[in-house]
Amino acid sequence: FPPSLQVFPSQDPLDRADFNAVEYINALFPTEQSLANIDEVVNKIRLKIRRLDDNIRTVVRGQTNVGQDGRQALEEAQKAIQQLFGKIKDIKDKAEKSEQMVKEITRDIKQLDHAKRHLTTSITTLNHLHMLAGGVDSLEAMTRRRQYGEVANLLQGVVNVLEHFNKYMGIPQIRQLSERVKAAQNELGQQILADFEEAFPSQGTKRTGGPSNVLRDACLVANVLDPRIKQEIIKKFIKQHLSEYLVLFQENQDVAWLDKIDRRYAWIKRQLVDYEEKYGRMFPAEWCMTERIAVEFCHSTRAELSKIMRTRAKEIEVKLLLFAIQRTTNFEGLLAKRFSGCTLADGTVKKPEVPPPSTNPFLEDETGAETDEIVMEKSDMDKPKKPKVPDNPFHGIVSKCFEPHLYVYIESQDKNLGELIDRFVADFKAQGPPKPNVDEGGAVLPSCADLFVYYKKCMVQCSQLSTGEPMIALTTIFQKYLREYAWKILSGNLPKTTSSSGGLTITSLLKEKEGSEVAKFTLEELCLICSILSTAEYCLATTQQLEEKLKEKVDASLMERINLTGEMDTFSIVISNSIQLLVQDLDAACDPALTAMSKMQWQNVEHVGDQSPYVTSVILHIKQNVPIIRDNLASTRKYFTQFCIKFANSFIPKFINHLFKCKPISMVGAEQLLLDTHSLKMVLLDLPSIGSQVVRKAPASYTKIVVKGMTRAEMILKVVMAPHEPPVVFVDNYIKLLSDCSTDTFQKILDMKGLKRSEQSSMLDLFRLRLPAPPPGGDGSGSLSLSAPTPEQESSRIRKLEKLIKKRL
Repeated sequence: FPPSLQVFPSQDPLDRADFNAVEYINALFPTEQSLANIDEVVNKIRLKIRRLDDNIRTVVRGQTNVGQDGRQALEEAQKAIQQLFGKIKDIKDKAEKSEQMVKEITRDIKQLDHAKRHLTTSITTLNHLHMLAGGVDSLEAMTRRRQYGEVANLLQGVVNVLEHFNKYMGIPQIRQLSERVKAAQNELGQQILADFEEAFPSQGTKRTGGPSNVLRDACLVANVLDPRIKQEIIKKFIKQHLSEYLVLFQENQDVAWLDKIDRRYAWIKRQLVDYEEKYGRMFPAEWCMTERIAVEFCHSTRAELSKIMRTRAKEIEVKLLLFAIQRTTNFEGLLAKRFSGCTLADGTVKKPEVPPPSTNPFLEDETGAETDEIVMEKSDMDKPKKPKVPDNPFHGIVSKCFEPHLYVYIESQDKNLGELIDRFVADFKAQGPPKPNVDEGGAVLPSCADLFVYYKKCMVQCSQLSTGEPMIALTTIFQKYLREYAWKILSGNLPKTTSSSGGLTITSLLKEKEGSEVAKFTLEELCLICSILSTAEYCLATTQQLEEKLKEKVDASLMERINLTGEMDTFSIVISNSIQLLVQDLDAACDPALTAMSKMQWQNVEHVGDQSPYVTSVILHIKQNVPIIRDNLASTRKYFTQFCIKFANSFIPKFINHLFKCKPISMVGAEQLLLDTHSLKMVLLDLPSIGSQVVRKAPASYTKIVVKGMTRAEMILKVVMAPHEPPVVFVDNYIKLLSDCSTDTFQKILDMKGLKRSEQSSMLDLFRLRLPAPPPGGDGSGSLSLSAPTPEQESSRIRKLEKLIKKRL
């Protein structure tokens, strides 16, 4: 059938899309005997054809009447639609008539409803008007009699009622009542101000009789009047209350200087107690008069101190400045405990939240006595990071005046830190390096803890004084002495490497005895390097925490100017140099053994025995150094892993280079070298836990490096052991085992086998011809990669080597 023709599902073979007449006939007559029924089969097929013709004829005839039936059904549908449309129109007409009838019925009800609403509004307005007129008359009468207690309640009611008449101000009578209310308010305001002026005159002393009930009620009235009346009352009262302070502590008075700053705060404490006793009930509680007096005192004190410090700037010393700042911040903390700060410019002040307990080692409580302000600030240091908002709303309200003079403090800290670093250097020279103690591991130098404790104290003090530019200046000082500590204390005390490799003979190299090796670091020097490494790691982590805390303390606009990345990089360099020294020391200790390996006559080796003396020497050095380093770096496990990786990356290529120098090599010599290589490989794989009672699995990154490097060495020796005849097989075997397309490496292999130059030349030509084509877009670097052998391959190789050794023995 054509692809466009769809056939109904059928099991009849004749309806299949891949119908084949020959196959169908063969299915009907599979044998010659079945041809006897051919007439019967033909009759069945003819009967089936007649039935199909009848069905087709019936279907065709049936289709002739479909058009006529469709037209008849369409006409009937159109008639039904017309009837439906007519019924819908009748319903719509009836609905409109019903709506009109309802409107006529409810017209009278709606008019009555409007009348009721207007009548209710009129009665309410008349009641309000009556209340307003009566209230205005009473208000005027009470104002004349100074009945402020009744006036306070009445005035508020009159003002509220008057608000209902805002839309009727066009009526003359209403406007007249509104003007009378405003006049009464103005008169009350002037009258109350006059009463306060009489009770608390600007000149002279206060009234001895104390506040009266009249003034207390007058304050309640002032709450309802224009806010300017209330502000005027507060302003005059506070000014009169603090007038004595400005006289006692004038700039020319002896008590005005910083050394007697305590007297200022003692005076205001007495005044606030006196106010609470005499006038506490006169002013409403929501006026916060006690807090307002304290705030105005702070503003006046800040202005006076700023003026006197500008005049006598040369007399300011660090101890005097810190004394004044400490007393001032203590006073600001006292204000925060006593008052909420609601009268300050920002209005709303959130209650400080209790900070979570700190887990930061930089912020742990220090032993020993500390000043009160440091204890207060410790909670600030423990807070989680968030935008800088001081918990104390009074923070800096007075102490801000000391900020222009903080350069004195910064210069002092610069000098103190310089002396501290010099003392650290002197102490290290006097006491010497830390004594090796395997139980404790590599001890951190105590001087670094002293340095960061001092940094913490400076940061806390400076954050109390200012969170602006002085904090940036202090950060610069911190950076300077972090670098000095890194170079003078850490890098400056790292042991110097010395090379003494001259005058060595093969006999001396092969007969090394314990304790008679080349110059290497002593136990004390190894412990010192590990101690400096641990100290640098501590400094690196603590410097990062210091940067975070400085950013929390400083103003948000200055946060980006705090960056201690350079100092952290300096400590990272110290760590890297320390690890490199440890690697170089162990590497240099192994050099004589590798030199001995390369100078041995490997073509004269007659049988394969135990591991060679140079392997024993290398293992001896590793067993001497690595346990000491591991125990001293127990607290910094990741850097011990780095040491192992760097040593493997240094030793293995050097071993392979010395392997290439072993030439020529006989078959037996290559087998001995293969055994030595396997021994070294096992030792290197066990390097991180060598000599340890606790066997710990080596890191995967380290194991991968050792397996890859030492397997390459084994493959080199296997190629050397392979016969060079026929050359094609040898070259293909080399390419398969080493996957190294470098002609230099191939040349070295040929030298190790001891081939003549003529043979080497033909081998090199063949090698160049047999090299696989590099992949498109590749640089050929992938040819040097070598997959790590599976454990099965490794064990199989070892078994073959053991059989070979037994056979030789």
